[in-house]
Amino acid sequence: MTDRRVDHDTFTLSRRYEFPPRTVFAAWAEPAAKRRWFAETEGFTDIEHALDFRVGGLESASGRAPDGGRFTYDAVIHDIEEGARIILAYRMTMDGTPISVSLATVTFEADKDGTMLTYVEQDAFLDGLDNAGPRREGVAWQLEQLALELQPTDEKVH
Repeated sequence: MTDRRVDHDTFTLSRRYEFPPRTVFAAWAEPAAKRRWFAETEGFTDIEHALDFRVGGLESASGRAPDGGRFTYDAVIHDIEEGARIILAYRMTMDGTPISVSLATVTFEADKDGTMLTYVEQDAFLDGLDNAGPRREGVAWQLEQLALELQPTDEKVH
C-alpha cells in the first residue's frame, strides 16, 4: 500500500551567465532551444516536448529513464515579465503516478555584462515517491545545460 503523505521543500539555485538577460530569457521562451537544454536529459530516450510560451500557456515534457520508467512534466505558465521573470506551476508523474506538484519562479537580473538567474522552487512531494535531493540536482544539471545552449553554435557539445 502506498504511504499517503506530502513532504514539502523549497530550494533556490543561482547561476551567472555571460549573456544579457534578453538572451538567457529567450532560451526559456523559444521552444526548440528549451527542448535542447531542458527536455533532452542525459540517458533519457523517447523524448517529447511542447511549449506554448504565454501566460496561461502549457509546457509538457516526457521521456523514458535508463531504468525504463517514463517521467512526465506538465506545466502551466502563470506569469511572464519579458526578460525579467517567469512563474509556472508543474506536476510530475512517474509511469502515470503523480510524484510531485511544484511552483517555480525564475528571475533574470542584469549583472554587469551578463545575467544572474535565480531559480526558486517550492515543492509538494507525494507519497514518498520523490524528494528535494534529486530534484535540486536535476534542476542544477539543467541550468548547466542552459549554459551550453547559450554558447555559440561551434562551441556546443550537446
